[in-house]
Amino acid sequence: MDRTYELMFIVRPDMVEEDQDKLISTLESAVTSSGGKVKSVEKMGKRRLAYMVRRFHDGMYILLTVEGGGGLIHELERRLRVSEPVIKFLTVRIDEEQKRLDKIKAIKESRRKVAAAPTETGGETAAVTA
Repeated sequence: MDRTYELMFIVRPDMVEEDQDKLISTLESAVTSSGGKVKSVEKMGKRRLAYMVRRFHDGMYILLTVEGGGGLIHELERRLRVSEPVIKFLTVRIDEEQKRLDKIKAIKESRRKVAAAPTETGGETAAVTA
């Protein structure tokens, strides 16, 4: 069963851009070899950490959106855990939240269509009776 996950990880602030790209491509190849799909990669840049982690006050944030199974996520987390430049990481399943947001959006659209239809006919009726 394929699910959608967001994998946010923080790397050392002194890591070179080329090394970041190499780490990201390694993770992407791990995803594709496991039968998953990388939906997006977003480098969020250097940001201040809330507290000191491994003697670092800053970190480079990278967000990876992945579609795949639980085994794939387990492998990605293992790779991040043993990777030296990675300070912290967090994986969140977002497919249920996305389904909920899509359902809410569909309900709002249907209400908007229903609300728009009576006002058009109601406006004509009011003009005729007046």
